[in-house]
This record gives sequence, C-alpha cells and structure tokens, in this order.
Amino acid sequence: MRTSVLPKVNKLLDCRPRFRLKIACGWEKHLKSGALESQAVFGGGSHIKYWFVVALDSAAANFYLRRLLTAMFLARLHKFLTATVDEKSRSRAIFWLTLSLTFAAIYGILGLKQAFSGEYVVQDDARQHVFWMMRFVDLQLFPNDFIANYYQSVAPAGYSTLYKIAATIGIHPLLFHKILPLFLGLISSYYCFGLCLEMLPVPMTGFIASLLLNQHMWMTDDLASTTPRAFIYPIFLGFLYYLSRSSLLPCLGAIALIGLFYPPYALVAAGILVLRLVAWENGRLRLSGDRTNYLFCSTGLGVILLVMLPYALDKSEFGPTYTAAEAKQMREFAPNGRNAFFRPNLKDFWLTGRGSGMFPKSLFTPVTHCAALLLPLLLFWRSAFPLASQINSKIWLLLQLFLASLAMFLAAHATLFKLYQPGRYTAYSLRFIVVLLGAIALTLMIDGLGHWASTTETKFNLKKLVALITTATIAIAVVLYPCWVEDFPDVGYVAGEMPALYKFFQQQPKDILIASIAPEADNLPTFSQRSVLVAKEYAVPYQKGYFSGYLRRVNDLIRAQYTSERAVLKNFINTYGIDFWMLDRNALTLKYVEDYGWIDDFDATPEATLSLKQGKIPALAPAMTSCAVFQNEIVVVLDASCIVKMTGN
Repeated sequence: MRTSVLPKVNKLLDCRPRFRLKIACGWEKHLKSGALESQAVFGGGSHIKYWFVVALDSAAANFYLRRLLTAMFLARLHKFLTATVDEKSRSRAIFWLTLSLTFAAIYGILGLKQAFSGEYVVQDDARQHVFWMMRFVDLQLFPNDFIANYYQSVAPAGYSTLYKIAATIGIHPLLFHKILPLFLGLISSYYCFGLCLEMLPVPMTGFIASLLLNQHMWMTDDLASTTPRAFIYPIFLGFLYYLSRSSLLPCLGAIALIGLFYPPYALVAAGILVLRLVAWENGRLRLSGDRTNYLFCSTGLGVILLVMLPYALDKSEFGPTYTAAEAKQMREFAPNGRNAFFRPNLKDFWLTGRGSGMFPKSLFTPVTHCAALLLPLLLFWRSAFPLASQINSKIWLLLQLFLASLAMFLAAHATLFKLYQPGRYTAYSLRFIVVLLGAIALTLMIDGLGHWASTTETKFNLKKLVALITTATIAIAVVLYPCWVEDFPDVGYVAGEMPALYKFFQQQPKDILIASIAPEADNLPTFSQRSVLVAKEYAVPYQKGYFSGYLRRVNDLIRAQYTSERAVLKNFINTYGIDFWMLDRNALTLKYVEDYGWIDDFDATPEATLSLKQGKIPALAPAMTSCAVFQNEIVVVLDASCIVKMTGN
C-alpha cells in the first residue's frame, strides 16, 4: 500500500519543483485507521500550510492529490494577484502595465470607430472649441467672425499652440481632435498606474486604477472632446505622479503644462504644494521638516506665477465676467436656463448642481467606483486584510488634493465667475481620488478573500469556493463592465445629417455670413467652415463683452425673422452683412416659436409670438419660395440679396 501511493506523490511534486513535500508523522500511528496524515508546506513566497490525507488505495490517493493541486493553484493565484513589486520583480509590474495600456488602447480604438463612423462626425463640445482652429489651415476662413474671435481669445495658449503645430505638419484640426483622445488616454493610464503603485505597490492595483479611469473617461465626454479640460487627465496625473516621487524637474514641467492647457487647475496644484509645508506630528499641525517640500513649493509657485501672469494681465475685448449679482438676474443662469446655476435647493446648489456643486453627477461612473466608499471599513478591520499594511504614506497626497480643490471651490464661489465654475475645481480631483481609492479597496478585498480561504485545510470546502467565486465576480465586474453599457463608449459624438447642405455652403465664398436660429446652424461652422451670426451652441453667458453682443445679435435676428415690416428686415440684412438666411420649413409659424424652447430666453421672442398671434405675416414669408437657393425636407436656405431686392419692391 505504501509503495503504491508514494510514487504518485513524488510524481506530482517532481513536475512542480517550486513545491516541496515534507512527510512527517508515524506510519504505525495511523495504520489502524487506514490512512496517513501528512503536512505539505509550499515554498516560493510566504509558507502556506495545507493538510491532506494519503489514503491507502490508489483511487483515494488521486482524489486527495487533486485537492492538493487545487489548493496549490489558489495559493499561486493569490500570490500572482496581490504580490508587491520590487526591483527583483519588475517583470510583474511590466506585465500589469502592458495590460493597462492594452485596455486603454482598446477603448481608444472603440472611440476612433465612432469618430470615423461618417464623413460629418464631431464631438459635441468640439463644435465650440475646435472649429475656429481651421484658421490654422486657411487664414481666409471666418474673417471678422465674432464667435470665432471669442473662442480663440479664451483658448489656453498651450491648447491652441498644440493644434497649430499639428496643422503646420499637415494634420487637420478636425482629424487631430478625433485621434488625440487615444493618446491622451494612454498617457493618463501610464501615470494613473504609476501613481497608484506609489501608494500601494501592488501591480494589480495599478491595473484596476487605470481600468476604472479609462472606463470613466470613455463613459463621459471630457476626454473625447479634446477641449482644454481633456488634458487635465494626463497632465495633472503626471504632476501628482512626479510629486509623489519627488522628481523636481518633471514635476515643474507638468505644472507649466497645467497652466498652459487648463489654467484653473494650476491653482489647485499651488494649493497642494502649500499644504505639503504642513505636517501632522504628535497630534498637532507643524511646519514640515522636509526641505524637499520647501524646494518644490518655492519653485512650483514660481512656475505657476510665470504661466498664469499672461492670463491675469490679459485685457480681452470680451470681458469682464458677469458678477454674481448680475448673473442672478439673468434667465440663462436660472434653474431652467441653458446654463442653470442658481438653484433654490441648497443641496443641489452646493453638492450636486452642475457647475455650482462640489460633486459631479458622474463621480461614480461606472458604478464600480463605489468600491472606494468601502475603503474606510476595510482599514478599520485591517487585521482581516493583511495587504493594508503595505499602503504607503504617500496616500496622504489625495487628502492634500481634496483640501486644495475644496479651497479653490469655495474661492470660486466667493468670486463668481472670475475663477469660472466652482464645480470644475473639485470634479476632476474627486474623480482621481475615487479611482485610486476604489482600486486600493478592490485589491484589499481580493487579498482578504485569499487570506481568509488559506486559513482552512486542504479540503476544498465552502470557504475556498466562496473566495474563488467572489474574486471571479469582482474581476468580471471590473473588466467586463463596459459590455453592459449601451453604446460604449458614450462620449457625445454628433453626426451631421445634411451633407448636401454642408457642401452647398462650402462652395460659397469663404467670407459669407449665415443668419439662422435653426438647430442645424450649430453644425455649419464645423462642417461647412462658414460663419454664422448666432447659433445655440455658442450661447456662453459668462463674459459681458461677448454675451451682450451675442444677445443683441440673436434678438435682432428674431425680430427681423418675424417682423411684418420690410424695412426692418432689409435694415437687419444690411447692418450685419447677411449673405444667406437658413430657416426650418415651419420656422414662420406660431407653433414653431412656442415649441422651440431655446428662443424663450430672449427678449424679442414675446414680440414675435404676439405678432404671429395677431395674424401678421412675416415679411420673410414670400422669400421662402422666391429666394430659395437650397432646400431639403427640413431647412430652406434663402439668398439675402434676393430678400433685399424683394423688400425694396
């Protein structure tokens, strides 16, 4: 009996040299019960003890050996997932980093698939911030364009310079805005992975963090917009990464880039540098004794001053910003306005309101980010989660990030809107914090499950089954979450549905001006590269010089479109130099005016409504047939010179 069992045991161990079996116990002691109890001690890391029984018959021996093999597999899996990284195990970190970048590339490619799904596709917000950059390709585009001049004036220097460089080497701005998110996502993933390892040196944690970050970026529109806020992900994560590693020159470079691409967060970076001068020692706050913090603070603040000074000295023709008192009187900032800000509910205003609230509604998108809420509980019972002892003190950087963002959030409320929207200062900071804490929490849970299951005997009982199923469930939820999201990635690409209209305007002179309040006017500057007098997409009510001019134009347009007096119509066309007038087919009806919610906010709309209710026929009505130069099922384009001749007659 003894000889029939031992070869099977030895064969099992010979093919797995990393494990060793130590047979100890008296044979005679167990012969009466017909079994031999032995102890297997597994090497290659922490020694995990398992018990098994070598039965005296061959079938039972195979049964128990399979259980031994399962226990060995679980031990190796636990070690593979939760092992910490050091200089001798860099290959493990490289594996997880490569996996992180692979997922980032996959999501980016899915985004590219949407971006290139048609000839006329653009990200929603890019219609505001990218269209004017076509001037880099053709200087004759958008001449004296009020809207294009405004968006060019508010574009950060680094942002516009990057697009200009791309245009110089032959990459069209619309093409560049589509391919750029892929690279921004890869850079963000790299820094997120590295930053997470600085806080918990477990490569799998870095992978989870980068995966959560990528899923968030491709389920919201920030990254794909390639507007200045898209750059906050790679650049600010890079700043946090180099700061945590005390790498001075790269850190200063990241600070400069923050100021050049997304200036508001340069102030958050300044707050972090100042907070690092304070330390908590012996139950009270003290000045830091680390000279490195003083070096980083002094040089960092100097860089911030240099990059922010041009913004402070800029005397834009479109300024100043509206004060809080003025904004409260504006319909645009009312609870139902296009840029709703002042909400009567204090909870909405301070916590969840867009622009005004501290917490963005997409904070826990995807829902796996909710794991971050469990971290305090896991740390409270840290005895059940051994890996918690590996968390580095660098994690306090996240608290400094939160406090600096909170300070700027309150400062922005106090100086409304001089520092732009208060919610912008906490939105991205909280997303970074939730991503990193969520990854750490999920890692501790996986480690805790493995530790809990390893304390039992080799017999594959309920504990090991629960641990395996729970770990698999966490992995599936984190990795495959996008499979349950409809239309992933969901980043707000807009498809133009009137290619013939865009081509028609492209064939017209480059200096034409189009008058329209139709929704399709939003797409004309981007797809036709021609100027519009106004459009809903460009109604940004923060700076007086711009928005007062915008209001004057849109009110004049509404009055002219619905006036029954030919002289008013003719004067409007001549005053603004209108070349074409685009209308929805039913635009001159009362129902259209009453149902088109966007124009409700303008002073001229009640006048137009009253005129139509009185049965007055707009002077523009006859031109719908006699002056049409293009039409489809939805819109009609009129020649303005024809309208002038008609009104003269």
